[in-house]
Amino acid sequence: MNEDLKIAQAATLEDIETIAAKAGIAKEYLEPYGRDKAKVDTKIFASLKDRPDGKLILVTAITPTKAGEGKSTTTIGLVDGLNKIGKKAMGALREPSLGPVFGLKGGATGGGHAQVIPMEAINLHFTGDMHAITTANNLIAAMLDNSIYQGNPLNIDPTKVVWKRCMDMNDRTLRSITIAQDKKTNGVERKDGFVITVACEVMAILCLSKDLHDFQQRIARCVVAYTYDDKPVTVKDIQADGAATVVMKEALKPNLVQTLEHNPVLIHGGPFANIAHGCNSLIATKLALKLSDYVVTEAGFGADLGAEKFLDIKCRIGNLHPSAVVIVATVRALKMHGGVEQENLQTENVEAMLAGAENLQKHIDSIQAFGLPYVVAINKFVKDTPAEVDALLSWCKDHNHPVCLADGWAKGGAGMTELASCVSELCEKENHYAPIYDVNDSIEDKLTKIATTVYGAKDVEFSDEAKAKIVQFAKYGWDKLPVCVAKTQNSLSDDAKLKGRPRDFTVHVRDLSISAGAGFVVAYTGTILTMPGLPKVPAAVHMGVDENGNTYGLF
Repeated sequence: MNEDLKIAQAATLEDIETIAAKAGIAKEYLEPYGRDKAKVDTKIFASLKDRPDGKLILVTAITPTKAGEGKSTTTIGLVDGLNKIGKKAMGALREPSLGPVFGLKGGATGGGHAQVIPMEAINLHFTGDMHAITTANNLIAAMLDNSIYQGNPLNIDPTKVVWKRCMDMNDRTLRSITIAQDKKTNGVERKDGFVITVACEVMAILCLSKDLHDFQQRIARCVVAYTYDDKPVTVKDIQADGAATVVMKEALKPNLVQTLEHNPVLIHGGPFANIAHGCNSLIATKLALKLSDYVVTEAGFGADLGAEKFLDIKCRIGNLHPSAVVIVATVRALKMHGGVEQENLQTENVEAMLAGAENLQKHIDSIQAFGLPYVVAINKFVKDTPAEVDALLSWCKDHNHPVCLADGWAKGGAGMTELASCVSELCEKENHYAPIYDVNDSIEDKLTKIATTVYGAKDVEFSDEAKAKIVQFAKYGWDKLPVCVAKTQNSLSDDAKLKGRPRDFTVHVRDLSISAGAGFVVAYTGTILTMPGLPKVPAAVHMGVDENGNTYGLF
């Protein structure tokens, strides 16, 4: 059995009422889902409005590899480490998607002795948020196609429908389909497709809404199609905004769980960072900031994706000012960026690791561009050699980068106290955080700024289709919105094969879409897909339930 699952299954959980009391959540605002998880009624905000906000700490990482980086493990371990040194700290994390759980990447509840529990429930159905998002999205799709079928009063061009159906699963066969075949009573036949739930706009809106009223206003603005004369049609136009909000009423409430060391964590929302904005909900983050002195959150994948979107989109929309950034790196991953194949990672190779440190340097440069204090966290693996660890520590010190060892996987909070002390000191420093672009810049200029400053690109190339969309979006004022780049997570460039720190490359923007409800423009680069596929041997084939009713194979 997977070691992480074993540890999680052996854990003794405290009643969620006890965790809520520890977090300062009054019983009247707690809505338990069994004994070990609960939703928090957002009416709690009125009782907390006079409290000052705590310090916001972002955990990001180098470009991910198959060797693993451990961003969630570091985030959860840091929550425990801060509490271990006497600070009042909470975590604010994303909900895992079923696609990666059954596919290749696995869940998102941390690992070893730095986990949130109940691990199985969080990684699977949890409190039903993913199902609510899927239902709301597909309700809108059904009402849209019904409007076209029932006489098409809005003059919608069926070839210009842009709202996709969704499901929270990796299924490549649904990327491009034809609907309403065979009979006229089935509807108007047209091309359609699915995206994975975590890439749909409803998910982004959940994560960027201030409250339920704001959610309905945002969902109403979503563009679902265009008319024959190219005018946008919205969710409000098809009269689906009220029903979609009803479906999402409970899902807007953040979820409370605990770490293995019984510290409170809010888990809410789960957009992918390679095709969406990659951050947990504003509601959960803002609630945690009112309840604790330190809030540790993470943004998906490397600093080029999740961190950039956290700092350019989420913080801008939510008026957040982060206090410090933790950049996670592992010896193993840096060796891969230095040219070592996965099967050779257990062989000591200081030279390759130092070559791979160029990738770490680029992510540090990006965080510095936002004006934020940072620390490098070396997430320890059991088979890292002393020579490799010492060499990485020396590299950081030689380059004047603050650095700490992070041993949360093996030791929990006790292995994170050095990092916790460093982070708490960083939080007291004055910083000059600012997004790296002005939203009033053109779409081309914003994308060029991200590509050159954060990715290290030479320039950006726009397809004819992307250029046409830029002109169209400017007509509706959408060019004044932030931009969310859909890009491979496996490279700083838009070519997944380019490891380390590629230079002199061009980013290719092939298409754009508008997420008017979420409040940003999405730019699609390279060959990025919004519906992933399963690998040749999915994680699902190793899962099951034993004769005692215990799950195995989940990670």
